[in-house]
Amino acid sequence: MPRPLTVVQILPALETGGVERGTVEVGTELVRRGHRAIVISAGGRMVPELARAKVEHVTWQVGAKSLITLRFIGKLRRFLREERVDILHARSRLPAWIAYRAWRSMDPQARPHFVTTVHGFYSVGRYSAVMTRGERVICVSTSVRGYVLEHYPQTPPERLRVIHRGVNPQLYPYGYVPGSQWVADWYRQYPALQEDFVVTLPARLTRWKGQEDFVDIIAALVAEGLSVRGLIVGDAHPRKQAFAYELEAMIAARNLQGHIILTGHRSDLREIMAMSDVVLSLSRDPEAFGRTTLEALSLGRPVCGYVHGGVKEQLEAVFPDGAVPVGDKQAVVQRIMHWYEHPVHVPDVHPFTLQHMLDATLSVYHELADAPR
Repeated sequence: MPRPLTVVQILPALETGGVERGTVEVGTELVRRGHRAIVISAGGRMVPELARAKVEHVTWQVGAKSLITLRFIGKLRRFLREERVDILHARSRLPAWIAYRAWRSMDPQARPHFVTTVHGFYSVGRYSAVMTRGERVICVSTSVRGYVLEHYPQTPPERLRVIHRGVNPQLYPYGYVPGSQWVADWYRQYPALQEDFVVTLPARLTRWKGQEDFVDIIAALVAEGLSVRGLIVGDAHPRKQAFAYELEAMIAARNLQGHIILTGHRSDLREIMAMSDVVLSLSRDPEAFGRTTLEALSLGRPVCGYVHGGVKEQLEAVFPDGAVPVGDKQAVVQRIMHWYEHPVHVPDVHPFTLQHMLDATLSVYHELADAPR
């Protein structure tokens, strides 16, 4: 039986997002298997989940872009030594620099092993290079592994481990139907959705996520005479409010107010996708993985997406019929029109499960912990 480990994961905060969700999931699994799990972050709405899972949380502002943040290098070094940490896992660039500098200054025979996860296609440069300095570098997709090898060729390929993100089929069960009270409340808020064909784009409001393409696609479907309603589910970062206003103006200029709904942030995205007829992924830049796409497929909902990055890997493995060339809005329109007339079947199994991700991540931890110094 593997010996108990003490594992620290470090990231900016625990508000929302795939990085944060994966951190909570790994911490929870560590505790379930008898290990000690610690998360260092500024805190956020996910901290109560850690507490329920008996994962320890240390509240440090390790993601603040300020010279004051450098004070955490010494604090972290002492913490790692005092808590006899086995694995230090950095999941974001600024905390990774804090972690790397603390780790590098420790005795190589006594320090923890250092793991990083490359969660995205970061801007190429020295600042991002820290994410390739782990003794093991986890890549969330094959596309991300290719990015690392292309832009950081000094990274030894044998250090890289591709571990796709995964969804829990118990939380996103195939054929899931929301509860009757949720459905009643949903149709009370949006009564027109009860009759229309619903096309959903789950994505925060930012230009590269493809909301402008979505407006064009819905406009084309309406012009073809389809009884269709488009949902944009997500809100804008406070610094991106200008784009939100621009998007609303674009919808009004096309007279699509009755056909496109901006729901803002929703905590019930699973239910919304389950009630959708089609879910879209229209990111103009490749997604490192694209978690919501996989969640929709796990629910059994057809996904049409631009075929690059992690979404390409998902669609090729699970639902090839949903893959369209990047930026080809007409191909998306044609695909939706076909599914409108001929409902399509999504396979009920896929390889991107949460348990596979957890098993592979903990395997990396043990691989390092059991290796000679």
